[in-house]
Amino acid sequence: MIEKFFSIVWTDYFIYRAELRGYELEKIEEIVRYTSERYFDTQTLRKVAVGRHDSRLIMIPYEENNEEIIPVTIHAISRQQIKFRLKTGRFRHEQ
Repeated sequence: MIEKFFSIVWTDYFIYRAELRGYELEKIEEIVRYTSERYFDTQTLRKVAVGRHDSRLIMIPYEENNEEIIPVTIHAISRQQIKFRLKTGRFRHEQ
């Protein structure tokens, strides 16, 4: 969970990707703010929030500065893909 209050900056690209894939911004915001499942992607050097959007497991890579969270993109992911990325070192658990 993100402790202090951050404003979320929705880029036009992110809104386009979310709408294209049938995701609701309100549910995405809940995941980004409150999920306890977070990783660091060692390839992109971004933080990643993972959570459920209805029946789909989704990942949201995002950037964070002192006052803002900027989601970059969004897509479905499986537990198997997450485990593989952890095993290969692509993902590591975020503290």
